[in-house]
Amino acid sequence: MALDIKRHRQKIKETGPEFNLVPFIDILFTLLIFLVVSSSFSTAGINDATDSGTGKPNITDTSGTSEYYLLPVAGLEKVTVNGQDMSALIKDHAIAVQTKVIDQGEIIIKPKERAIIITAPPGMSPEQAVRSPD
Repeated sequence: MALDIKRHRQKIKETGPEFNLVPFIDILFTLLIFLVVSSSFSTAGINDATDSGTGKPNITDTSGTSEYYLLPVAGLEKVTVNGQDMSALIKDHAIAVQTKVIDQGEIIIKPKERAIIITAPPGMSPEQAVRSPD
């Protein structure tokens, strides 16, 4: 039985290399899923100003010098502090909130109702808790 080497060489020259994309895409997505599942999405290095879980600034953090911080809400129409309506202080859909309220009080933002409900710390009046943004 004779081998036809000439025909075999010609067949190899005529056919170019092929790259099958289906297994390549399967492996690529498998690696992507592995990387997403095994990575950590911690924001500890990004946002050290907040303690874990609450979103409130740490009381000992002195990253800002302002006494009031701006709370913008799209289409803000109503601000209530300890049950008292302070909507007259809204300017450009925002309100300035005292830092003590952020640290020790409670702020509930209701974007669908376009409202902010604030519970100021004991001993703080609604006039001290919020003011019109400058």
